[in-house]
Amino acid sequence: QLQLVESGGGLVQPGGSLRLSCAASGLSLDYYAIGWFRQAPGKDLEGVSCISSSDGSTYYTDSVKGRFTISRDSAKNTVYLQMNSLKPEDTAVYLCAADRIATMTPTLYDYWGQGTQVTVSS
Repeated sequence: QLQLVESGGGLVQPGGSLRLSCAASGLSLDYYAIGWFRQAPGKDLEGVSCISSSDGSTYYTDSVKGRFTISRDSAKNTVYLQMNSLKPEDTAVYLCAADRIATMTPTLYDYWGQGTQVTVSS
């Protein structure tokens, strides 16, 4: 059974940076596509970024392109989301998820972490 744990969230000022981690246990993440999603209060779950297991292809929602970078470290069985130039509208609970195919559609993911809060505020 694959288990995911997110970390790295916190409070940051606009323009600042955070790096979120999605650490896996139970199975190797090398065989899974990983997606990062976020949910702001009163809003639907939104796909932020994902990375494929086959060739490492990455995808980003338009609002984070050029600011966020997804990457994986096989040795640490961890996927990261580097977030730069953060904006107040990035405030949300961020969750990682795993499944066989890289997609920005949350309903297609079977494994989920518990989430980590990111707050961007001055």
